[in-house]
Amino acid sequence: MFSAKIIAILLSLRALLIPCCPPQQELSKRYHARAYTRMPAALAESSGLEHAGGGSFWTMRDSGGPAALYRIGADGQLLDTLSLPLRNIDWEDLARDTEGNLYIGDFGNNQNRRRNLMIYRLSATGGKVDTIQFHWEDQQNFPPPKEALNYDCEAFFWHAGKLHLFTKSRGDGYVRHYSVPDQPGTYAAELLESTFVKDLVTAADISPDGSTIALLTYGKVYLFAVKAPDAHLQQALGCIRIPGAGQSEAILFINNTSILVGNETRKLIFLQLGN
Repeated sequence: MFSAKIIAILLSLRALLIPCCPPQQELSKRYHARAYTRMPAALAESSGLEHAGGGSFWTMRDSGGPAALYRIGADGQLLDTLSLPLRNIDWEDLARDTEGNLYIGDFGNNQNRRRNLMIYRLSATGGKVDTIQFHWEDQQNFPPPKEALNYDCEAFFWHAGKLHLFTKSRGDGYVRHYSVPDQPGTYAAELLESTFVKDLVTAADISPDGSTIALLTYGKVYLFAVKAPDAHLQQALGCIRIPGAGQSEAILFINNTSILVGNETRKLIFLQLGN
């Protein structure tokens, strides 16, 4: 617990001291950040946020935690626990499609060694679980050399029949954007593009109108305009620094102008676009 607090403090200081990556415009003054609520102690090391209906949200625990989804209310309180017949190797992010199916990203890959990357699709109608297996189409070595440690992933969202994944590059600093189909099967994740981001990406989401992508890092949110139909990062809009966000690993668009951010110490932070 003590070390977790130290890490949170260091990450918060890092967010304050390190500027947004050029040519990103600083948007912190346009977005009003406020502490929203805190989740129960049982949800320590929570990762991922998704809509659950009725103003509630799904979240889960990080690697090695129970294979379960937790539904929390708008006040952060635990409403329900959905245990799943799966294994939590390294669950990192949640996504949801327009039919209400949930996607669980079991693709954490700190050492870039994993060959069993998976996304679980949980049916909105009956609790059926299907599996999407994949590998990075351009990864040749497991692990690659230090300067090519670009295959860890903690961030994805659903858009237009595909799952869009963003890597947490520890190698060259370029975030890679891949996609796989949203149907069960085994795939090579297609590399769509890459962009330089100064920080490690820990979660991602797309706005309900499909116009904006948000990439979360430790203490910052990077916003990009989207090029349809494939959700390419067309234009860097700017970044929002969030003092006190610490090890933030979950992001969710509430609507087109407001964002909810969650961190591993159970804190939820609300960002609202102002004038």
